[in-house]
Amino acid sequence: MRKLTNGSAGSGVASVDPVVGSDLIHESAIKHVTGRATYVDDMPEPANLLHVATGQSPVAHGRLRSVNLEAVRKAQGVVDVIVCDDIPGDPDISPVYTGDQLLAGGFVEYVGQPIFAVAATSLEAAKRACRLAQLDIEELPAILTLQQAMQASEFVLPTRTFKVGDAASAIDGAPNVIEAEQTVRGQEHFYLEGQVSLALPTEDGGVHVVSSSQHPSEVQKLVASVLGLNIHQVQAEVRRMGGGFGGKESQAAALACMAAVFAVRTGQPVKYRMPRQDDMVQTGKRHDFWNRYRAGFDDQGVLQGVEMELAGLCGCTADLSEGIVDRAMFHADNAYYYPQTTINGYRCKTHTVSNTAFRGFGGPKGMIAAESLMDDIARKVKRDPLDVRLDNLYGPGRDETPYGQKVEQHLLPDMMRKLADDADYYERRKAISAYNRDSTVLKKGLALTPVKFGISFTATHLNQAGALLHVYTDGSISINHGGTEMGQGLYTKIAQIVATTLGVSYERILVTATRTDKVPNTSPTAASSGTDINGMAAKQAAEKIRLRLSSFVAEQHNVPVEEVSIANDVVEAGGQQLPFDEVVKSAYMARVQLSATGFYKTPKVHFDKESGKGHPFFYFANGCAAAEVLVDGATGEYRVSRVDILHDVGSSINPALDIGQIEGGFIQGMGWLTTEELLWDDRGRVISNSPANYKIPTAYDLPEQFTVSLYDQPNNEDTIYRSKAVGEPPLMLGLSVWCALRDAASSFADYQVNPPMDAPATPEQVFKAIQSAKAFRRSS
Repeated sequence: MRKLTNGSAGSGVASVDPVVGSDLIHESAIKHVTGRATYVDDMPEPANLLHVATGQSPVAHGRLRSVNLEAVRKAQGVVDVIVCDDIPGDPDISPVYTGDQLLAGGFVEYVGQPIFAVAATSLEAAKRACRLAQLDIEELPAILTLQQAMQASEFVLPTRTFKVGDAASAIDGAPNVIEAEQTVRGQEHFYLEGQVSLALPTEDGGVHVVSSSQHPSEVQKLVASVLGLNIHQVQAEVRRMGGGFGGKESQAAALACMAAVFAVRTGQPVKYRMPRQDDMVQTGKRHDFWNRYRAGFDDQGVLQGVEMELAGLCGCTADLSEGIVDRAMFHADNAYYYPQTTINGYRCKTHTVSNTAFRGFGGPKGMIAAESLMDDIARKVKRDPLDVRLDNLYGPGRDETPYGQKVEQHLLPDMMRKLADDADYYERRKAISAYNRDSTVLKKGLALTPVKFGISFTATHLNQAGALLHVYTDGSISINHGGTEMGQGLYTKIAQIVATTLGVSYERILVTATRTDKVPNTSPTAASSGTDINGMAAKQAAEKIRLRLSSFVAEQHNVPVEEVSIANDVVEAGGQQLPFDEVVKSAYMARVQLSATGFYKTPKVHFDKESGKGHPFFYFANGCAAAEVLVDGATGEYRVSRVDILHDVGSSINPALDIGQIEGGFIQGMGWLTTEELLWDDRGRVISNSPANYKIPTAYDLPEQFTVSLYDQPNNEDTIYRSKAVGEPPLMLGLSVWCALRDAASSFADYQVNPPMDAPATPEQVFKAIQSAKAFRRSS
C-alpha cells in the first residue's frame, strides 16, 4: 500500500515531498468524504429559482399532429411553457453535424424525446404539469435494431473502410479460416451526479451557466446559438462533476440550453436537473455493436488476413457517432498485426435516443472482436490462447496498423510475458485444466488479454489546450485551464505540474474552476487527453513565469540567467538563497509581469478520412490483465476470483491516482461485459431504466484477489513529464474477464470449441454458451 501525502492545494504550507511522481491524494478527497465538495445541485438556490421538466414522446417514431398545452400553462406553479417555435435562436444543438433538436418540431424520433418544456416554482410542479398535455401523434414505422437498420441501409453517416492489401484472397488462401459474429450491447453511464445545469441571467442580456459538463466551451457556444447571442455574452463554468464517463461531453448541453432559454425569457434563475429515470431515458449511452469477422491463419494461429464488419447503433442522429465508429475501426486490431485486412464501419440509424461518448469511445467495441478472434483461433489450432496472442502482437517489421500509422514502442511482448510470470499464468493454466477435468459442475476459466489504445482526439483540431496562471504578491499561485474535473484527479495533476515546473511546493497552487471567460475555445475533457494537453499548457505558462523571475533575479545579482535556480520554494543566485515569496514581492515592485498564458497543440497527429490513412494518435498506451473466474455450469452464475493487471502509464505524475483510475476503469469495463444489460422493448422503450433493472458492479463484485502494478517505462514521445494517459485504456482490461468466462464455457467441450457468447456475459448468456459447448461435445 502506498503512503499518500495529505497535501492541500492552496493551503500555503510548504511540503518537503517531491511533486510530480509523488502519491498526493486527490485535491478534493477530503471534501468528497466530508460532503464539502460543492456540485451544481448543492449550490445555494437563488431567490425566484425556477425548475424545468419536459413533456416527452411516448412513441419511437411519429408525426406531431397537434400539441395542446392549455392545461399545462394553467397548472399550479407553472411560470412558462415553451415549444420548439419559442426558441429565439437555432433549436439545433448538435455537437458536430445536425439533427439534435432541443425540442421536437414536426416529428419525434425516439421514446422520451422532449416535445415541450415547463418552468415552474418546483420540480414537482413542473413534472405534474407535463402530465396534463394533450398530444396527438401519428405513429410511424420504427427501426429499432442494428439488423433492421443494416437491412434497410439506414445510416446517419456514410460507411468508412480501412484497407490493406487483398484480405479476401489472403483469407481464402490460408490453411485455416474461421468466421463469427457477436452482439455487444451498450452501457448506461450511471454517473453518481446526474445531468444538471443552473442558468443565471446577466445584466447585459446574456447568461452565466454553471453546468455538470465535460465541454464548457460547447455549452457556451450552443447556449449562445439557441439564444441568438454572441458567444462572449455567455459564460460557462464547471468546478467539478460527480462522474462523466463521456455522458457529459455532448449530452450536458441540452440542459444548459433549456435552462438558459427560460432564464432569458423570464429574467429569473433556472435550474434543470434530470431525475435519474428521465436521465436514463433521454440521454445517450454507449453504442450497441454488431460485429462480424472472417480470418485466415496458419497452423500456429498467426494471422494472414482479416475482414471485419463493425456496425454501431447510433440512434436517430449522428451526435458523436462518426468518431465513435472510427474508434472501433482504429482498435479492431487491438494489439495484433493484420498483414492484409478490410475493416468496414457502419453508423446505423435507429429510432432510439442518439448514443454518445462513453469511456473508450468505440475502442472497446473493436477490441472485443479482436479478442474473440484470438480465442477462436486458439481453439482451432489447439494452442494456449496466450501463446496465440503473443505470436500475433505488433513487433519490428510487423508494425503498421490498418490505418497506416506505425507502432513505434513495442512494450506489450515484455509486459505480457512479465505479467504471465508474475501471475503464474502457465502454472495456473495447468492447475485449472486439471480442476476442470475432475469437476463436472463448477469450472474455472483463465485469460490474459492486452490493450493498445491510441491517445489523441481523432478530430485533429481538438488536440489543443490553453491555461492562465497568476502569481500573487504573497507567493501564492492560481492556475486555470480548459480541462474539467470529474473525479479523475486532473486538477491534482495540474497543480503538481505547475509546482514542479516553478520549483515550488504543491501547497502554493490553487486550481480554479474551469470558466470560458478565463480560457476560451477549449476542447472537451475526453479521449484520455486531459492531462496531456492541459498539463502541457499549464507547464508552458509556468515556464514563462519561471523565466521572468529568473531573468529578474539574474539582473539584480549580476549573474547569467542560467545560474539562477528555483527549487523547494527557494531562489538561488550568486551564492545567495532567497525565499520565493520575497522574490515575487520584489519582482512586483519592479513591475515584472506575474501572469502568463500557456498554449499547447499536440504534434504529429493527422488523419485523412477519405483514404483511411494517417497518424491519428500521438502515442499508444498499453496494458494487460489476467483474470480467473469460477462458473456454475448448472446456472451460469459466476464470480471473478482473481485479477492481476500490469499497466503502462509512462513516467507516472501521480502513481496513486493512476492506480485508482486503473482499478476503477477495469471495474467499469467488467461491469459493461458482465452485469450491465441495456435493453429496449419492441416499441423502442428503454426497459433497463433504473437501478432496479440495470445493475452496475458493487463492492461485492470486486475480484477476491486484485493486484495492480505500473510498468516502469517513460513515454518515448515528449509528453508532459514523459507520462501517459490513463483515463480510458484500463476499461478495456475488463475484456480479460469476458474471455475468462468464455474459456470456462469452452471447458465444457474439453476446449475443442469456443461457444458463441454475446456481451454482456450475464449468467443467462454464460449458461447459453455452456449449453452450446455441451451440445458440441455430445455431437463430436
